[in-house]
Amino acid sequence: MKNAIFELRIAAVATLLLAVVLCGAYPLVVWAIAQGLFPHEAGGSLVQRSGETVASELIAQSFTTPKYFHSRPSAAGEAGYDAAGSSGSNLGPISKKLLDAVKERVAAYRTANGLPPETRIPADAVTASGSGLDPHISVANARLQAPRVARERGRGEEEIKKLVRAHTEGRDLGVFGEPRVNVLKLNLALGRNK
Repeated sequence: MKNAIFELRIAAVATLLLAVVLCGAYPLVVWAIAQGLFPHEAGGSLVQRSGETVASELIAQSFTTPKYFHSRPSAAGEAGYDAAGSSGSNLGPISKKLLDAVKERVAAYRTANGLPPETRIPADAVTASGSGLDPHISVANARLQAPRVARERGRGEEEIKKLVRAHTEGRDLGVFGEPRVNVLKLNLALGRNK
C-alpha cells in the first residue's frame, strides 16, 4: 500500500509538471519566438487598408466583378469561401457531378475572359482546392484574366501583366510547389495603381 501511494504521488507530480511545461511554458516560448521573428505571419497575415483590417492574405475571397482577378472556385461552405466550412467537394475524378461542374466553369471562364474554344484553361481556374480557401491562382490563370481586367479598367494590357509579374511568388524554398499569384494582393495593387 505504501508503495502504491508513492507511485501515485510520482504520477501526480509528473502529470502536473508536464502540464505546466507542455501546456504553459512551451506554447508561451513558441508564441514569443513567433511574435519576435514573424509578427505579421503570427498575427494571421492580416491586410490593413486605411487602418482597417480588410482580409487575410492566407484565405481566398470571392471576386466576381470583371475588373478584378477572380480566385479559383471554392467548395468551402454553401456559397464557397466560408472559412468556417473549409473543405473540398470530396467528388472523385470520375464523378458526373464534378465533370458537369467543371464543364460549366470552363464555359463560364471562356465567356468571362473572351477566350476562343481552343484555349486551354488552367485546372485551378475551374477546380476548387482541397481547403476551398486557397488564396493563389496559377500564373497561367492570371495571364488569361489580364486582358479582361485591362479592358474593364481602361488600362493597357502590358501594364496589368506587369502587375501580375510583380505579384508572382516563386516556389517555396526554391523547389517546392509552382510559381503562383496571390489574388487578394494583386487586386489590392490594382486599386492602388488606378
